[in-house]
Amino acid sequence: MTATATIRDRYGLELSTTSPAAAEHYVEGVDLLLEQCYGPEQRFQQAVDADEGFALAHAALAMTQLFKGAAADAKTSVAEAKRLAKGATRREQQHVEAMSLFINGQGPQSLAVILEMLDEFPRDALMMRVSNRLYMLGCSGAGVKNFPNELYAMLNKLEPRYGKDWAFLGQYAFAHHEIGRLDESLSLAERSLAARPTSGHASHSVAHVYFERGNAVDGGDFLGNWLKDYDRRAPFHVHLSWHQALFELAQGKYSDAVSLYQDVIRPTVVEKSASSLQDSASLMWRLRMYGGVNPPYPVEEISEQASPAAVTPGPAFRDAHAALAFAASGDEERLAGIKTRLRELASNGDALAKEITLPLVKGISAFAQDRYEDAARHLEPVFPQLARIGGSHAQREVFEDTLLEAYIRAEQYDKAEDMLRERLNRRTSVRDSFWLARAKNNTGAETEAQNTLKLVAQEWQNADAESPEIRALNALVNAG
Repeated sequence: MTATATIRDRYGLELSTTSPAAAEHYVEGVDLLLEQCYGPEQRFQQAVDADEGFALAHAALAMTQLFKGAAADAKTSVAEAKRLAKGATRREQQHVEAMSLFINGQGPQSLAVILEMLDEFPRDALMMRVSNRLYMLGCSGAGVKNFPNELYAMLNKLEPRYGKDWAFLGQYAFAHHEIGRLDESLSLAERSLAARPTSGHASHSVAHVYFERGNAVDGGDFLGNWLKDYDRRAPFHVHLSWHQALFELAQGKYSDAVSLYQDVIRPTVVEKSASSLQDSASLMWRLRMYGGVNPPYPVEEISEQASPAAVTPGPAFRDAHAALAFAASGDEERLAGIKTRLRELASNGDALAKEITLPLVKGISAFAQDRYEDAARHLEPVFPQLARIGGSHAQREVFEDTLLEAYIRAEQYDKAEDMLRERLNRRTSVRDSFWLARAKNNTGAETEAQNTLKLVAQEWQNADAESPEIRALNALVNAG
């Protein structure tokens, strides 16, 4: 369809549709997608229904289909968008091309197109959002070696073109906390929420700031209250509930974390999405690693959720979480499958597989088999480059914790202490203090260990008294 100069989106960009209704549905869908709320797919479908020739609506619909795991539908929709885009504006053609590359598994190429496109059309907010997603997936070549600094630099360049726009402020806040600029991140996120109180993306950044500061009590209070009015049908509700579960775990409240898993995060109770594996697998692994016992639900269902990773190429971030699911459930067949696939990639010159993903998977496998020295040996060289797999620091910390626990169980206490001191210099953490006391208790510094253990016990006085972790803490305190 020929572009019209009279119909524009919220950012002033031309939309190639003659239907005001289609444009309105599309703009509403983009805003819902930018704030991570329920309903963008429905709005994009309404836009398509109002104007079947509207290429951008088909492309946006394809993205929502991909995010919920309907890859075949997404490819069909984006193919239709490409066909229709021949009569659209040049911006829209580039937009659709970038979306097509993304949906067809060509992330690095998609990111390259988007970055070039944003130089000319910086206010294409949906492309800005997709680029954020691609950076988070660690898609660029051998992983984004300078992530998250590249994401921050991109958004910093765009900032003059967005001003006080709530959607941009929410994304900009995320980039800030990932490079350690926590005060600025919180200010940006709060400004976004003041303009758009329903923004899940801005609330997400607030949660991250509390996490990075080690303030689980206030973080849990903020997020728990905010989630009360957040639509449970939104796929992002799962991830925000995962953050809430981390706040509960940081306070030693296992039962509350398990309840969140059972009610919101568990694969059998949520609509399938491409991102839900990272939440279910990492929470399950944390519960096992911190508590030392299997959670009260079948971990095999998470292995089933992760099953495509055993044979199908995908982002390193997904593969790392799939390995957690396979290793924890004892699914040796699928674990062997993902190792074989990664070895083939590494032998064919894939630097990310060779240097990061394969050793990470090997380390996870060794840890699950109680081979802690091997686990540390595989994980140790990965640790300084872990950001290359993508994701946020909060998400990657499960792999850091695995290395740390491997050090302690392998009796490599000096390495554990060095790692813990670096972490505790960045932020407070009751569990890190407990780990430090465990290490010191085994290196002859019993008095210092006992002093730390007593402080930990005081901080965890409201924790679940019967959890294995708290029983272990009390045993060490009583032994002193």
